[in-house]
Amino acid sequence: MKALIVSAHKRIVSVPKLCGRTMPSLNETLGWTWICLGALSGAVIGLRFQDEAFMGGYASRPRRLVRLGHISLFGLGILNLLFASSAARAATGQGGAPALGVASWGFITGAVAMPVCCGLVAWRKDLHPIFVVPVLALAAAAGAAAWALGGIGVAP
Repeated sequence: MKALIVSAHKRIVSVPKLCGRTMPSLNETLGWTWICLGALSGAVIGLRFQDEAFMGGYASRPRRLVRLGHISLFGLGILNLLFASSAARAATGQGGAPALGVASWGFITGAVAMPVCCGLVAWRKDLHPIFVVPVLALAAAAGAAAWALGGIGVAP
């Protein structure tokens, strides 16, 4: 199902819907949720920060990956908020609307997969190839967003 929104350029843009909500609104909800989870996970991790041996010490690989997962919640939450605020300006010509859906799903996938991957690789080092999932999702999302917003060969 698709919804029609009026872009900043006074064009009607068709965007994908899921569960009765437009995709950019899901990105916005996910963004605020991830920021909240980032604060909560930081509080939990912070309960043991004074323990030098916690998770093998400050410089240990597991502790670094858990910190990266915690920070990725903030960073990818903010990225989803930025995408949601930019999505209304998407161009409709030359694939703008489908690219908007790809970008939306890519940012959601990357935001969910990155902290999960950090936790899994902190637990088992041999799982490091799974980082390809969030990295490719976020790279595809950024490229699709640039296309939809008119930055790559699409007139604004």
